[in-house]
Amino acid sequence: MPNALFHVMPPVKQDPNSDFAPAMQAVYRLACELSQQAYSQQQLIYIHCQDQQQAYEIDELLWQFEPNAFVPHNLKGEGPTGGAPVEIGFDKLGPNKNRHVLVNLADQAPQFAVNFGHIIDFVANDDAKKAIARDRYRQYRDLGIQLSTENHQ
Repeated sequence: MPNALFHVMPPVKQDPNSDFAPAMQAVYRLACELSQQAYSQQQLIYIHCQDQQQAYEIDELLWQFEPNAFVPHNLKGEGPTGGAPVEIGFDKLGPNKNRHVLVNLADQAPQFAVNFGHIIDFVANDDAKKAIARDRYRQYRDLGIQLSTENHQ
């Protein structure tokens, strides 16, 4: 049975060097760090984004990691056949091949989430984003996915 872990984010301050909304800065950074950790454990990861712009933002953020923490990644449809260890996409079809970990940054729980053993999701510290995360939580539950949370307060 797949399991989903929701990371509940702490309050954040705006980083003047970031173009992202304050609540999303920490989410994007943690999503990339957790992807790097899963990659270091030889897991294949799919980062599911809300749209093309978000996919490009995550792609760019992964390029900013230190060389010793490099995460081989590509946007879906680019790179080697079958994709790099970390694939970033935003369509309703999901990854091109089976992967171990789904990192969901989209507003909805994708229907293909049931094909993953482990799902990582986030609750940004923003009232509107919290309401959207509650809906995703219910969507995962309706898909029969086991749920848990981890507070980053």
